[in-house]
Amino acid sequence: MSELQFPDNLRYTSDHEWIEDRGEDVVRVGITSFAQDALGDVVYVSLPAVGDELTAGDACGEVESTKSVSDLYAPLNGEVTAVNDALDATPELINSDPYGEGWMMEIKVADASALDGLLDVSAYREQTN
Repeated sequence: MSELQFPDNLRYTSDHEWIEDRGEDVVRVGITSFAQDALGDVVYVSLPAVGDELTAGDACGEVESTKSVSDLYAPLNGEVTAVNDALDATPELINSDPYGEGWMMEIKVADASALDGLLDVSAYREQTN
């Protein structure tokens, strides 16, 4: 097992999701290397549809692995503006590149200041130890 990585430029949730500020109130969301490692081999991903309104903390999709099925939670209030369609055919991208090609969705956030309420990298590292 390789050492788990947590990029410094991202924000994190206690549900093991990462959030990248893409500018203009849009964020990109995925699950962390810690989460994908705990899940094992990802075999299926169910994501919300573009246009769906999300409420922070509500389940908005699922990640199915060889070990279990886990809910995906909305990290912030907002509207889904994009989903990673590549995950339909190759869900294992979540395992091989969780912070790159394994991203899940983009959200136009209702309140960009809500990003400040998410965990920074040091707080997330503490949670995973």
